[in-house]
Amino acid sequence: MERLQKYIASSGYCSRRKAEELIKKGLVTVNGNIVSEMGLKVSSKDEIEVEGNKISRENKEYYLLYKPRGVVTTVSDDKNRKTVVDLIETNTRIYPVGRLDYDTTGVLILTNDGELANGLMHPRNKIDKCYVAKVKGIPESKNLKLLLKGVVVDNVKVRASRVKMKKVDKKNNTCMIYLTIHDGRNHQVKKMLSTIGLEVLKLKRESVSFLTLNGLNSGEYRILNPKEIHKLYNEIGIKKEQ
Repeated sequence: MERLQKYIASSGYCSRRKAEELIKKGLVTVNGNIVSEMGLKVSSKDEIEVEGNKISRENKEYYLLYKPRGVVTTVSDDKNRKTVVDLIETNTRIYPVGRLDYDTTGVLILTNDGELANGLMHPRNKIDKCYVAKVKGIPESKNLKLLLKGVVVDNVKVRASRVKMKKVDKKNNTCMIYLTIHDGRNHQVKKMLSTIGLEVLKLKRESVSFLTLNGLNSGEYRILNPKEIHKLYNEIGIKKEQ
């Protein structure tokens, strides 16, 4: 037995938070009865419908994709562009954990596990997301330190937990900036670097937590193993059996 909102999230229908909203709105029924209060516990023997759709548990699937340039990080696209989901061979309704811009490459997790996805995206868990950016311009050390202290992006103060400059090319006025963040706001890395006068020419996410691109080429993916999934759950503070 487990709480209704968690069961709905485990089915892959939506996140736990969204499930709670739907319950409050009276859009969830259990065995034909509308449920509008939190706390009800259910099992696989119960008949559960959300917004008129019967749900059941899905087997959880976890993928690590090397997202290529020119692919949108979404489940579907109204412009008929290729999506990251199109790159994964599965009949399960999976979705990306967070976003990478159309022209950004690198590590992307896809899953139908709403509990894990929400935990990895929530800033309170401080999951490392490491990026390398080729930029136009060569910043002074004091400007890089501003990224550690915090800069304002879209009226919100954000900061990097680590910043390092490498491969300085004075002739072409470019360099590589390595930085680690815990948030995942829209175009955050590009906007952070823009605040110190740097234009991003290329951007790649090299890792999320301990997961890297090792062994993958652009556009390739692999299935996460049970040990990695267990470790990711530990990262978000949830103990889960292997």
